[in-house]
Amino acid sequence: MCGGWFTGPVTPADPPSPPADPVGEAPPRPASASPASASPASASPASASPASETSASERAAADSPAVARRRLLRTEVLLVLAVSVGASAVYAVLSLLRKLLAAAPLSQSEATLNTSYVPDQPWLDLAFQLVGIATAVVPALLALHLLARDGTPAATIGVDTRRLRGDLSRGAVLAAAVGIPGLLLYMVAYQLGTSATIVPSALPDVWWRIPVLVLSAVANATLEEIVVVGYLVTQLRRLGWSARGAVAASALLRGAYHLYQGFGPFFGNALMGVLFAGLFLRTRRVLPLIVAHTLIDVVAFVGYAALSGRVSWLP
Repeated sequence: MCGGWFTGPVTPADPPSPPADPVGEAPPRPASASPASASPASASPASASPASETSASERAAADSPAVARRRLLRTEVLLVLAVSVGASAVYAVLSLLRKLLAAAPLSQSEATLNTSYVPDQPWLDLAFQLVGIATAVVPALLALHLLARDGTPAATIGVDTRRLRGDLSRGAVLAAAVGIPGLLLYMVAYQLGTSATIVPSALPDVWWRIPVLVLSAVANATLEEIVVVGYLVTQLRRLGWSARGAVAASALLRGAYHLYQGFGPFFGNALMGVLFAGLFLRTRRVLPLIVAHTLIDVVAFVGYAALSGRVSWLP
């Protein structure tokens, strides 16, 4: 999963309200019956204990449609993350732990993003690459489907072409504003030993290498910006999270699934996440973020493939 500098990973029908606890009136007692002989079952509703009233109200609140919908939404968010970037975050933590426990320092380890599946069979390798790119976008499509089901179509979060020219220009400016400092920050982190050696491309030098790297950049950007920003921030706000809390959660998640690259990339991508999530809350447009992320990755992937082994300053 990628992102940042060298970035590569029906609302259910309301249940019927439960019937209220029957509180029957006491049956008429014979005139000769004394008040002391009245059965406890003849107590009036006013004599019900506070504890029983509290318990009934708690059960009613727990069974209310609004509470049930919130519970379903929380579960949905967790499941969407579990099949996408959330799972990547768990693997990234384990990968970083493995690097830290190795005998070699972190800076001497490698984090390879685009790898070859079958180096000696270019056509089969290409098939693997295209299938991997196509399946990587599925969680983003699922997130858009779930948002639309809840009354938030893709256009509501800015995944449309109504403002294409403006989105493209803003995305290009954002890519330059994030990509250049991000590259410098990576170089500093590498020199300080807090980053692994990032290898954006390890594909063989075949005719489809550059097109596949571009498609990989588009897929990564689409997945991350739709799920981590458009979907997650929208659903957290719907669950009652504050704007700052939603931005922080989105940013920390973005940093977490880059931990396999080291601590420097974690902080750099978390800062990028704060910027991207904040811009989304202000503009409600995800497409400029996808454009910016795609451009950053294309420069990183294609630039590395073109410069690797030809310049001395590239790790």
